[in-house]
Amino acid sequence: MTRDDDHAKVRRSYDTVASEYWERIGDELAYKPLDRALLASLVERADGLGPVADLGCGPGHVAGWLAGRGARSVGIDLSPAMVDIARREHPAAEFRVGDLLHLPAADGEFGAAVALYSVIHLEPSELRAAFEEVRRVLRPAGLLLVGFHLGAGTRHLAEWWGHEVDVDFRFLEIETVAGHLMDAGFTVEARVERVNYPQEAQTRRGYLMACRTAQPEGSHS
Repeated sequence: MTRDDDHAKVRRSYDTVASEYWERIGDELAYKPLDRALLASLVERADGLGPVADLGCGPGHVAGWLAGRGARSVGIDLSPAMVDIARREHPAAEFRVGDLLHLPAADGEFGAAVALYSVIHLEPSELRAAFEEVRRVLRPAGLLLVGFHLGAGTRHLAEWWGHEVDVDFRFLEIETVAGHLMDAGFTVEARVERVNYPQEAQTRRGYLMACRTAQPEGSHS
């Protein structure tokens, strides 16, 4: 199976669950104080650097939250159905359909970016390329906040909330993700881990705050 085939499966799966995803997940930041604090820190530090991209934005709730805090936010998602909902529900933000490996954005367009639980759908071999693509669209000293499920292995879903899907969720070690970020030209500034909130799936969560450097730092794999 090719990379394009795998991404197409993810796209179809999220198109299938888009409406229910919005109903179930669209208000999740209300019960995630740590996530809100990290996002607020990003917005404060990115002030004056340029727009903030929400990569893998889903139904747009994070981009909408960012816009509500004064940021010019641009959400990008693989799923056209998710983007349709995001545009309807969060008119203060801009939304585009696009792939993490081929972002529909100009070089240096953004001052900061957020990727919360979107890199978990990539193959491990795609992580560095995805972070290199994020680096491309960030301005010098631009910031990136990445969130993911901690651990190892893959969880496959063939059924999601009663809908037939075909999607993998990958668990990642925090040092592995940090290494790929450094390889791609980022300096990791902060590492945070937490347990799940009661409303979430029972997985540990990891967050990395990173800054775009002038040049990639070389291999750390």
